[in-house]
Amino acid sequence: MNPAADHSPWRSAMQGVRESIPLLGGYVPVSLSFGLVAMQAGFSTWEAAVISVLIYAGASQFLFVGMVAAGSPLWLVVCMTLLINVRHVVYGPNIAAWLPQSRHWYWLMHGLTDQVFALAHTRLPQLAAEVRFSWFAGSALLAWGVWVVGTVIGATAGEAVTARWPLLGEVMPFALPALFLTMVAPRVTDKRWALALGSTIAAALLLTLYGLSNVAIPLAAACGALYFYLVPFQPKKRTA
Repeated sequence: MNPAADHSPWRSAMQGVRESIPLLGGYVPVSLSFGLVAMQAGFSTWEAAVISVLIYAGASQFLFVGMVAAGSPLWLVVCMTLLINVRHVVYGPNIAAWLPQSRHWYWLMHGLTDQVFALAHTRLPQLAAEVRFSWFAGSALLAWGVWVVGTVIGATAGEAVTARWPLLGEVMPFALPALFLTMVAPRVTDKRWALALGSTIAAALLLTLYGLSNVAIPLAAACGALYFYLVPFQPKKRTA
């Protein structure tokens, strides 16, 4: 067997595509929901598509269209969008050790989402160095492409679908919170995680009730993170 054939860029990219297919279970409904929400906020189909192509940041996109629709100042919209995406400052260093040298990584990092990061953080250490770039390219491009296509479909057909099934229009905006909940729930395995998540939810609710909905998400996230790092970590003792 020819080792070079096993490490061909196309083969490893297709491997990345195949292993990322389960991620689409979250991407499809959330992208459809974003397309619908963008249209309801007054954006056109092509504007919604451009947002998904250029910003491509899930929660930040929902915040972006919501704040623009509410007439928030542009500087505040930009700052809040960047603040939510600051978590990528943590993502990059966590997978940097597994990335081979390439000038193309800077472009591919646009495709580093929460779900792609979680998958890459697990899979990259298991792959040969020569296939990591193409594997990541296949994974990231699949997720990005599906997100953009889902946005366009949601923007063009979302109104017709929700007109026929009104309940669906009420449910779809909760697709993003549900996706993040499924990502966070498995982490709530001890008191430390549970208290951090509880403080985040409580802070978000209080800020919203006091009319600070525009800053509720980032401030609540900061509150939860601060609480998490302030609570001392005590690993469970193993019993014989």
